[in-house]
Amino acid sequence: MGAHTQAPTRETTLTLLLRRGETSAAELASLLGISVQAMRRHLRSLEEEGLVESSPMPAGPGRPSNRWRLTDQGHQHFPDGSEDFALGLLQSMTATLPPEAMTSLLAQQALEKAEAYRRHIGTAPLEQRVSVLAELRRREGYVTDLQPDPDGKSWCLSEFHCSVQRIAAEYPVVCDQELELMRQTFPDCQVDRVHWRLKEGHSCGFRITPDHD
Repeated sequence: MGAHTQAPTRETTLTLLLRRGETSAAELASLLGISVQAMRRHLRSLEEEGLVESSPMPAGPGRPSNRWRLTDQGHQHFPDGSEDFALGLLQSMTATLPPEAMTSLLAQQALEKAEAYRRHIGTAPLEQRVSVLAELRRREGYVTDLQPDPDGKSWCLSEFHCSVQRIAAEYPVVCDQELELMRQTFPDCQVDRVHWRLKEGHSCGFRITPDHD
């Protein structure tokens, strides 16, 4: 395979693993339109770089099939903006401010950001508003997907790469403010957390449901 296709396949493979959590070489090969053998070579190369890892999963009769996922280093391959500065700032605040003051400041920041979001998304129908929000989050460094919920009236916003992931790992209160941010952005809806990457799974997700039927 030429060098002009190798890099895009590499980045696409990492992004697919980010979005799917884990998958097999055969599934990745099918999605990328390349042979399973070529896909396995890509995965082994990424494994040597420390970006992916695998574990055997039963696949019926015959030998087990490996399931591939990103390592912590693989997740860090995706840019995280100004996390180092933000972490340092939070560490300084934690050292000098009482916990309630820290929480109050984060809550105020969530309110201000929600106001900014509401100005962008306007008062259009919910489908349009959540679509605009998803695009805003992508611009901020989140890998965001938006899907209609099976209930036919709600929307699920999933974020596979969080631009504040390292910060949230050290300060889980940031996640509480993210949920409050979503609730303040959609005051006419019920917003629930349906996935939380810090606890389990490979994404954070919010279900946004209109208050009215």
